[in-house]
Amino acid sequence: MSKKEIENSENKEKSEKKEKKSFDLKKIKDFGLNIGKSYESLQSSIPALVFTCIATFLIMLLFGLTIFLVNVKGPEQVLVPNVVGKNLEDALIEMQVKELYPKINLRYSEIPGDKGQILEQSPEAGAIVKGYSRVSLVVSRGVVVDTVGNYVGMNIDDLQIKLQTLFAGQTRPLIVLSDLEYKPDMSDAGTILEQDPPEGTSITEPVAVKLIVSRGPNYENTRRPYVIGQSINDLLQTIARSKIVFDITSHDALEGEIPGTVVSQQQIEDEYIPNYSRVTVEMAMPKKSKDDIAYGIFQQKLAEYPYPVPMRLEAIPEEGDPFTILNFVHPGGNLTIPYSVPQNTTLVLYVVDKMTAKKVAY
Repeated sequence: MSKKEIENSENKEKSEKKEKKSFDLKKIKDFGLNIGKSYESLQSSIPALVFTCIATFLIMLLFGLTIFLVNVKGPEQVLVPNVVGKNLEDALIEMQVKELYPKINLRYSEIPGDKGQILEQSPEAGAIVKGYSRVSLVVSRGVVVDTVGNYVGMNIDDLQIKLQTLFAGQTRPLIVLSDLEYKPDMSDAGTILEQDPPEGTSITEPVAVKLIVSRGPNYENTRRPYVIGQSINDLLQTIARSKIVFDITSHDALEGEIPGTVVSQQQIEDEYIPNYSRVTVEMAMPKKSKDDIAYGIFQQKLAEYPYPVPMRLEAIPEEGDPFTILNFVHPGGNLTIPYSVPQNTTLVLYVVDKMTAKKVAY
């Protein structure tokens, strides 16, 4: 091949490459223009697309809700049955038929033999409620006790407190203590010696329990007291440690008498007298003093107790801490205690730890 042909061939190749490059650039330019037009078209159609999606979703939601409300029914209304007085098992079956659910509360009853019975219900019988509702039932768990206990050896006061606590709030206690019978015995006063009915007796209705209670050893005697000349504090100590009941009276101290002392007492011939015999005592009390001290006799009429019970007299002054004037035992009836306390002090009498009387000393 000649040199000229070779040059022509090279020029032709260069021309073809140039044309091809120009064509490729044009295609790229056209493609970019098409992409730009598509993007602009897509941007202009987004709001319409979003609106269409939201509208479609709302329409589907509306149709779904409509179908749900049409096909789903609420619980039917039912009449609450009367189950009061019925056995719990029967009541549950009856409520199950009505598609009602019980809420059970247990409570002690006052009527023997009603364990497991329905005592109350809420809502009441005849009320109209929706199915699957809850009905509150109060079910008897029986009486607090169903047999008589063993009370022999107990203190009568402790037993009375126990029974009061056991049947608190009940209108008909199942165990009632009938008239108590007291008799002398070597055991401590107040100790229960016998009971009727005996331990283990079934309780089908309220039971009256008869008890025989010890008075204590009544054959013990006490040496006759001699308290003339004793001061108020001395007499209080004598009352606390002796088994004598002093019936104390007083008068304003006369000339020759020592104020605040015992000036006379009942004459007793025997050297020994029965426990808790009453002895009359007369005291000479100071006239109203200027040292703000009140003198006097605390007097109270009490019930007659079958045996001496613990008592105490406390003082609550206007200023300062309360204090105990006297701890003692007393059989009841007329009670007299001398005192010497700051004026306007409140005197409080406790019988077996129960406040019984109160007065202010002037």
